[in-house]
Amino acid sequence: MNIGDYIRQKRKQYRLSQVELAERASVGVRFIKDMEAGKQTLQLNKVNQVLNLFGEELAPKKISD
Repeated sequence: MNIGDYIRQKRKQYRLSQVELAERASVGVRFIKDMEAGKQTLQLNKVNQVLNLFGEELAPKKISD
């Protein structure tokens, strides 16, 4: 599952429209649409603004050898 699918799933779970999610996260609706569509380049701080609404954040993780 990619980040866009995950956000869409959480948004629907909490019964939020894209507009409502954007307003609550203080990001633009276009950003939510791009994220859910799987856009390859997204600002990490904005992704975390959205994830913070669900009590989560995206952070670097060391890849195992």
